[in-house]
Amino acid sequence: MKFILLLSDLMIPLVLIYILFYGYSKKTNVYDAFVDGAEDGFKTVFKIAPTLIGLMVAVGILRASGTLDLLSNIISPIAERIGYPTEVVPLTFMRLVSSSASTGILLDLFKTYGPDSFIGKFVSVMMSSTETVFYTMSVYFMAVNITKTKYTLVGALIANFAGVIASLWICNILWK
Repeated sequence: MKFILLLSDLMIPLVLIYILFYGYSKKTNVYDAFVDGAEDGFKTVFKIAPTLIGLMVAVGILRASGTLDLLSNIISPIAERIGYPTEVVPLTFMRLVSSSASTGILLDLFKTYGPDSFIGKFVSVMMSSTETVFYTMSVYFMAVNITKTKYTLVGALIANFAGVIASLWICNILWK
């Protein structure tokens, strides 16, 4: 066990040393390549910053305006009929948009129901089985200039829905 801990502590420095030696063996000016990469990284950050700010504002509006609660109240009767915990509906919607906002809702659920409750276990599995579809698509597609996203969005939403349903099914088998 100590060897694995030592290895994990040394992994990043070893990778950096490997990169340096590999670059020098190929007669590459490693420092200049690093500076060029950092410059490209800053250009990417400036390019996607408006998208990130827009997403943060949208999440703030969703939470502060009560729209998330309204959507949850509309969906809750349907969720209750199919055995979906109604307390988790806001998290299910927010997970599509923002990982940090959904983590905040997750922590609220942990405080209310406990991490070892059925709801706590379910939201843990669900968070691991789903993705922040709108965040991921907007940031990464914006960074590489992809504009035709219709099929990706549909596929991602179907996969996300499958992750939610599979999480509920697995948790019902294991803990109910």
